[in-house]
Amino acid sequence: MCGIAGVFQSDRSKIDTEMLRRMNDSLAHRGPDDSGYHIDNGIGLAHRRLSIIDLSTGKQPIYNENKSVVVVFNGEIYNFRELRSDLKKLGHRFRTLTDTEVIVHAWEEWGEKCVKHLRGMFAFALWDLPQETLFLARDRLGIKPLYYSVLQENSFVFASELKAIRLHKAFRPDINPHAVEEYFAYGYVPDPRTIYSGVKKLPPGHTLRVTRNLSDISPTMYWDVPFKICNKYSSENEVAKELLERLREAVNIRLISDVPLGAFLSGGVDSSAIVSLMAELQPDQITTCSIAFEHEEFNESSYSTEVAGQYRTDHHVRQVKVDDFALVNKLAHIYDEPYADSSALPTYRLCEMAREWVTVALSGDGGDENFAGYRDHLMHYNKDRIRRVIPTLFRRFLFGSLGRVYPRLYRAPQYLRARTTFESLALDAVESFARGRMITTPEDRHALFSSRFKSNLQGYDAKEVMCVHAENAPTQHPLSLAQYLDMKVYLPGDILTKVDRASMAHSLEVRVPMLDHLFVEWVSSLPPDLKLRAGISKYILKKAYQSRLSEQILFRPKMGFSIPLSSWLRGPLRNRLKRCVFESRLLETGIFDQETLQTFVLEHLSRRRDHGPLLWALIMFDNFLNVES
Repeated sequence: MCGIAGVFQSDRSKIDTEMLRRMNDSLAHRGPDDSGYHIDNGIGLAHRRLSIIDLSTGKQPIYNENKSVVVVFNGEIYNFRELRSDLKKLGHRFRTLTDTEVIVHAWEEWGEKCVKHLRGMFAFALWDLPQETLFLARDRLGIKPLYYSVLQENSFVFASELKAIRLHKAFRPDINPHAVEEYFAYGYVPDPRTIYSGVKKLPPGHTLRVTRNLSDISPTMYWDVPFKICNKYSSENEVAKELLERLREAVNIRLISDVPLGAFLSGGVDSSAIVSLMAELQPDQITTCSIAFEHEEFNESSYSTEVAGQYRTDHHVRQVKVDDFALVNKLAHIYDEPYADSSALPTYRLCEMAREWVTVALSGDGGDENFAGYRDHLMHYNKDRIRRVIPTLFRRFLFGSLGRVYPRLYRAPQYLRARTTFESLALDAVESFARGRMITTPEDRHALFSSRFKSNLQGYDAKEVMCVHAENAPTQHPLSLAQYLDMKVYLPGDILTKVDRASMAHSLEVRVPMLDHLFVEWVSSLPPDLKLRAGISKYILKKAYQSRLSEQILFRPKMGFSIPLSSWLRGPLRNRLKRCVFESRLLETGIFDQETLQTFVLEHLSRRRDHGPLLWALIMFDNFLNVES
């Protein structure tokens, strides 16, 4: 995997090469093996390389035959051999064996439509000298990141990570109020926004064409999850058989590597499914890596050990200690903007351990989004069944009234805490799903923010992130819509961001077969009842693997990949939390209401309420402010 950065001056002014070099050096963790530059009139491209394929001749930037087209690229193109063959037949000449070179020739042959021919994970920037055009592209699901900004009147800048853009001399660190609202709602800043007003993420499945006048800087979508239901199958067994065949092919093309390759193995269905196919396809013993937790309620290591034993992998397990919060400060440096998914800590440790054994690791990410594996999918579907049989006005009155009168019962057993369910049923389906994906309630955020900051928001609510995508969704089936929203928001904004930064911090490449776009397209075409049936999530995936994995692996309750966050905040992180709220820079920002901050802390420490996710988000925001300064 690699890191890319670049500067485009619309007036053709000289590129500040020292600044570009600093930007590139800030991405050295993404590519420790080499660096390269292309600098010409008003254009500077930079690259950091992690050597995976064609170790000897794959140095970037890479050019076409006459050097009129040049590219810097982060990712892997898995069908590069087929593309290379096709392009050679069309008259193009290659000088390397790397997958990167197919991009410049694909651009020559197909122009902006070249991305439709690429199968893989990628973010790249291509400069076409004759057209004086800079072309950016990001892969369909958002596995690889790409940030961009227009600075001053004549400068366009892009990079794999925000830290590189921050080094541009014209960068201004103005905080975006809408991004703050979204961060404290979801625990991350969803695409295409960033925490900074002047910087955006190129959304997944989009391209961006930049010309000399820097006009019309707006992304163009080239792909979306189709969700066009196909009923051609005569039986479930036929579907299950094809599922295995398609996933086997997606895994197989991701085994191409000139460096050591292994897999993450949590013992869950998705990672176990990938390891099962790797064992079938690889002649040599597979290296697998797993994290164990001291707290049994979070520990899945016995399940990963079972799968490792079944497939005779070279299995490595490392235990995350109960007081392993030394990474709290480091996370802000890794993620560049506020990021509050606490599973970033064990993910970082997993990648750290894996890098000791391999340079490339396959993961099971994407299984929950493809096969409706999250608890929120089941809850959303069940609530929607109620919405469909009760008239809207009566439903809003009935459940809205129940939500207002039913006590909160924060400390009661889960089955007695019905107020949230009543409130959710009073809302429309999209707003209800959005709230289910949030780490805070609108009421808590309203109390958290200062009057001045709420005035700056001008009534903006983070639910709009989901609403915008729902309006453009290719499906209205409640389960498929929930999956679609997760693929557009949660998957790229949280899951893939977490894995990319944690892995790149250790110069580790992570490949995700279940997010192969051809596999995603096919799975989205399956009827929803093959994904969720009678309360069983991932129904057809589990059916396909019944002869390959044990009942315990397939049907045990989902555990996730989390840490004892709330107890940490009441114990070893208690003083850190108090400093954050009572002594830190949070209060200087003018964003927060001081009295509410203190109330939330005291309620959590006294166990009157569990504000763990919100308080962790505050600590991560404070860390971001300290790094940013």
